[in-house]
Amino acid sequence: MRPGLIMAAVIMAAVPLLPVAGQAAGDAEAGKTAFGRRCGVCHAVAEGQNKVGPSLHGVVGRPAGQVANFNYSPAMKGSGKTWDEAALSAYLDDPKAYVPGNRMILAGIKDEAERQNIIAYLETQK
Repeated sequence: MRPGLIMAAVIMAAVPLLPVAGQAAGDAEAGKTAFGRRCGVCHAVAEGQNKVGPSLHGVVGRPAGQVANFNYSPAMKGSGKTWDEAALSAYLDDPKAYVPGNRMILAGIKDEAERQNIIAYLETQK
């Protein structure tokens, strides 16, 4: 087999392993479990169901501080952030540093894989 064909075969074999654009690299099923354990006490994923924190239904792609009938901190309302995968990961890693002055009590989720799993789960909540 020619070297070029070998390389093409290797690339084609790896393509299914790559995340789809706009889709978190994590495992949504593992993220559902992690969400329940780490986030579910304060947040719901049902549309319009705010708890201590706002509903996270449709959070991916939504501007920060925009859920109706939720009393956001001035810092979150004025953050200018949009919750894409990178923003969610940075926020979940260190909420106080990413949006100084926000009211979320979570100290942060330092495990990258756990954050990606939660984000993958949130992407399913549309």
